[in-house]
Amino acid sequence: MPNPWTGKGNPYTKQEVRDRLRQTLDQGKALIAAGAGTGISAKFIEKGGADLIIIYNSGRFRMAGHGSTAGLMAYGDANAVAMEIGEFEVLPVVDEIPVICGVHGSDPRRRMWHHLLKVKEMGFSGVNNFPTHCIVDGQFRQVLEETGMGFSKEVEMIRLATMMDLFSIVYVATPDEARRMAEVGADAIVAHVGTTIGGSIGVTGASCSMEYAIERTQEIADAGREVNKDIFFFAHGGPVNTPQDVRDILSKTDIHGFVGASSLERMGVEQSLLDLTREFKGIQYGGS
Repeated sequence: MPNPWTGKGNPYTKQEVRDRLRQTLDQGKALIAAGAGTGISAKFIEKGGADLIIIYNSGRFRMAGHGSTAGLMAYGDANAVAMEIGEFEVLPVVDEIPVICGVHGSDPRRRMWHHLLKVKEMGFSGVNNFPTHCIVDGQFRQVLEETGMGFSKEVEMIRLATMMDLFSIVYVATPDEARRMAEVGADAIVAHVGTTIGGSIGVTGASCSMEYAIERTQEIADAGREVNKDIFFFAHGGPVNTPQDVRDILSKTDIHGFVGASSLERMGVEQSLLDLTREFKGIQYGGS
């Protein structure tokens, strides 16, 4: 449904985004959500036919040549960066694709209901819990949870987003986290199995095998469906990187699609710039 002020698609209601995704599945197509850290990325992700664009603060670091893990570090205000990318780079250049805002739900400085109102007013159609603490483990994770900055705050953010009619697509790393997100109304659950491998700034070895990624992704989907069978499920991270990887995991699970950030935006830029620059440098001086 077009925005009456602009004639373009954003923002969509929660149900309108769900209807669009269901229509894609009814056409026999997998769902593809893509991270965009720049306007030019978003413009051509939309032209390529992706179903959702997600704005992460890590996109700015990624497209500046740094590892996506920088988005989890104290190198800037994650919520402010995502809003800035959306307002000045992505939302002005996309025509119809729903745009989702990465929200750092555990930021203790934010009145989260107030921040989500600003997200909605900006023209985003939904939210994603990034930076997420679901991918932090060990003693540091325990400290985050005990000091009120853990995954529970991300769950609470999604509960508020549901009340505000914002679509939500959420990262989880365990079946229990999937159940918790489903209970507060998450529309889509992404099984995060680790940092994406490959490229110039990705990790060099997968955090898990493809066999484990398939097993864990299915466990997460099964757990979410125990609560709500109408949730959309996505794969992300670790060894799931290329289109063939996605075909493999979709053929061996009953999930609906893939979320690509580094694997779509960064990898595409790295290889195309490398190849094009080499082609130009292959030109001989003097026409010889």
